[in-house]
Amino acid sequence: MARRVVITGMGLLCGVGHTTPEVWQALLAGKSGVGRITQFDASAFACQIAAEVRDFDPLKFIEKKEIKKMGRFIHFALAASDEAMKMSALQVTPENAERVGVHIGSGIGGFDVIEREHTALMQGGPRKISPFFIPASIINLAAGHVSMRYGAKGPNEATATACTTSAHSIGDSFRIIQHGDADVMIAGGAEAAITPMGVGGFAAMRALSVRNDDPVRASRPWDKDRDGFVMGEGAGILILEELEHARQRNAPILAEIVGYGMSSDAYHMTQPAPEHEGGFRVMRNALRDAGLEASAVGYLNAHGTSTPIGDTLEAHAIRNLFGKKVPVSSTKSMTGHLLGGAGGLEAGVTVLALRDQVLPPTINLENQDPDTDGMDFVPNQARKVQFEYAMSNSFGFGGTNGALLFKRWNE
Repeated sequence: MARRVVITGMGLLCGVGHTTPEVWQALLAGKSGVGRITQFDASAFACQIAAEVRDFDPLKFIEKKEIKKMGRFIHFALAASDEAMKMSALQVTPENAERVGVHIGSGIGGFDVIEREHTALMQGGPRKISPFFIPASIINLAAGHVSMRYGAKGPNEATATACTTSAHSIGDSFRIIQHGDADVMIAGGAEAAITPMGVGGFAAMRALSVRNDDPVRASRPWDKDRDGFVMGEGAGILILEELEHARQRNAPILAEIVGYGMSSDAYHMTQPAPEHEGGFRVMRNALRDAGLEASAVGYLNAHGTSTPIGDTLEAHAIRNLFGKKVPVSSTKSMTGHLLGGAGGLEAGVTVLALRDQVLPPTINLENQDPDTDGMDFVPNQARKVQFEYAMSNSFGFGGTNGALLFKRWNE
């Protein structure tokens, strides 16, 4: 029998808050983190808005001499991991170090470092490239730095599956613990791609909202006037732990992870398959993994990016599997889209929804898309409910899909 896995800590960091309590209270209040871009001059860009992590001070988490050795996404991963470890009260010791692993991914990694060092090369030649360029920018160094900080000597991995990245990191960590290869995994993702090339690249694809005159209302999943997603940044890190291991040390248990699904659309570089059949299969696979019927799920935190095609097709997949009654919301309406960090952030939000028995809203939903008539997207106001199971969806370019299924902790 597979070992049971619970969540004993989390660190959430995004445009609406620097800590889990700040993020959660902002989401329940329907607060948007979207504003004008301040990290660079975006005046010539089609999209000039994003959900930045403003006033973030890496010195709270990292020694000054180390900061330039890491991309901003690594700063975020260390900050979120610090909060998660403190919440979990987990101590890594010589006795348990080989049973504690790290699985933290990023969709893009150190875009900020790549752009900075390319400028140095162009302006000053190859001798101006920093010796820390590669380790500051490659994706697996977030997991690497976290493992070194805590002395975690178990599995050390990183995923890079676009916007499904950190959902896969958490799901794969669930499997690692189930199968006995670790007792604890520090898992999730981090992203910091609000850079000229990051914003310019997505804008060139016409994927981003250009509602520059009204940033807080720009991300509007399932609203008929949506015009693209809004970039966000930050991190979402969870502490996954084998149940008996957590009980033995009297760890705080936030929820249990009971199902994980994976699938591929095998259809298109950026567009979902018709009726989002890959999304339908990934949700079905997570239910099958948990041994549950669709009717057991009381809330779904959707991928819901605010794109015209993606939102409609995800809604159809949800409707085809769950019917119209399951409450669904997209917290990207407030946080923007953290790309590779989205699944970790939203898994944490889903766990908090179960813990507190309250659903975060989809804000800016003023005129629901007629293609989604009858569906409940928890519009504009948080809602108190009673439910036992909740799912979090993540979908990425290349047709890669992940779904995580959590159970309320009430033992």
